[in-house]
Amino acid sequence: MNDIIRFSNILRDKNVPVSIRSTKDAFLAYRMFRRRDELREALFSVYVKDMRHANAFMEAYGEVFGTAGKDEPLESGEDSTEIIHAPDGDINGKEGESLILDDFNELKPEIEEIIDLRGDERNIIDRDMSTLDAFDPEIFELCRRLGIKIANRRSRRLRQSKRMRPDIRRSIRRNMKHGGTLIELLRSEPRERKSQHIFLSDVSGSCDWISNWFFCIVYAAQKTFYRSRFFDFDSKIVETTHLLDEEDLYDAFRNLRESRARNLMLHGTSNMYTAFREFLENVSFTGRSYIVILSDCRDWAGPRRNGVPESQGLISEMAERARRVLILNPEPSKKWDAVDSCVSLYRDAGATIKEVRTLRQLAEAIEKL
Repeated sequence: MNDIIRFSNILRDKNVPVSIRSTKDAFLAYRMFRRRDELREALFSVYVKDMRHANAFMEAYGEVFGTAGKDEPLESGEDSTEIIHAPDGDINGKEGESLILDDFNELKPEIEEIIDLRGDERNIIDRDMSTLDAFDPEIFELCRRLGIKIANRRSRRLRQSKRMRPDIRRSIRRNMKHGGTLIELLRSEPRERKSQHIFLSDVSGSCDWISNWFFCIVYAAQKTFYRSRFFDFDSKIVETTHLLDEEDLYDAFRNLRESRARNLMLHGTSNMYTAFREFLENVSFTGRSYIVILSDCRDWAGPRRNGVPESQGLISEMAERARRVLILNPEPSKKWDAVDSCVSLYRDAGATIKEVRTLRQLAEAIEKL
């Protein structure tokens, strides 16, 4: 056990996130595989949840357990049979290497351990999204993990809502024949919740990269949304729901960028009137639908009447026909209603406005849908 504790501490010193749960799992794996060639692979599967930490794992493994030819210490009270060491080698996938990296690339981390972010990830998740305006694999991976976290929490909440809770009123009535003694406990029926979620993402110049991170998080959490649909818009609207069916997020992201380039939607200008009118004319939804719009609420090119953007009337129509219209605004609230911002007008039309200036705020808003 001492070796595993030391191993976990060394990994933490190398900025590899290691939880108490991982240490317990590693000890079980150590007891199971310590005399077999698969020891390193077993520990690798427990500790390494991000392939960027693979080299740090190999260095720590060599420091604690040594290389072939060096005896592994035995725990007191255990027999001293012959020890078979894990194979030597690096993480570069050399011929004969028993560690199959392709298998480990498919591993999905436990959601409880995603919560424990590294220091640099905490900085990223709380940074203003307007500064995250270039492709960064680390941000891309962080959005994927946030989506998984949202999916797990939403699934847990859905399971809890389906549990039949005690119906106190009906139980009291039923047990009146027993003199009020609670003998027969009646439970309430689970509520049927199949609300459709429709996501509209503003891809104009002011929201371009923010909409990318929005898509990544929705992609990873999509299975917990019933019949969800996804649209991009600037002066027109384009459905990209089919991209959510891609097996790999990288492929979906690449195809998303290609779709925007093909439809001339890169660094475009917002005309929310024409985009929302096209949406209302061509997309069917019911009173059980949630419409979630990512936008800074700046209708740059939309027509106005007496200084009021005509898109306000379209937001009002959405609010009347849908269960709820939620606008996620990536601008800080102190900039709302300044210059051409339509936040108050859209709120008066029936929409709910939330600030999502950081990835943390965006993830929390999506989780609560």
